[in-house]
Amino acid sequence: MGRTGVMYENRETAGSPWTFLTRGEGETRELASRLARLLRPGDVILLVGELGSGKTTFVKGLAEGLGVRERVISPTFTLHREYQGRLPLHHLDAYRLRGARDLSELGVEELLEGEGVVAVEWGERARELFGHEYLEVNLSYGGEDNERVIRLFPGGGTWMERLGALGEDAHGG
Repeated sequence: MGRTGVMYENRETAGSPWTFLTRGEGETRELASRLARLLRPGDVILLVGELGSGKTTFVKGLAEGLGVRERVISPTFTLHREYQGRLPLHHLDAYRLRGARDLSELGVEELLEGEGVVAVEWGERARELFGHEYLEVNLSYGGEDNERVIRLFPGGGTWMERLGALGEDAHGG
């Protein structure tokens, strides 16, 4: 158990997730905030999970960790919201889209070329657009109402190394 009560299990093999158990929105946002400290320009976070599983809450935590001061809300109807922090945060929602092609038509490639980070809710609908250069955050309900199981699946690049640092932080290292 880490300093915040976030439970952590590290399997440390390629393709296996880093698994966290959070209790309540505060712990989910705190985990995301810690992850945000590891983000670099051009990073893509794909958020996957059922309706109400905490995707927007996780993005709120990313925003807090990036130093965003404005209120973060779901871009369900606008499809894209941008927030300014240490790195610009581009918050996209693929729920209403038919697939990766629709997201491409919104100009996501241009966002990736900039200095910002892209977080996509319902990211499974656009996974193919990003090749293997993304971090998938899979959120699901835990055993109790306020628990979430959060699995981080590293794509290419340096995600394995960076997630190792996140795991050490969860253990209080």
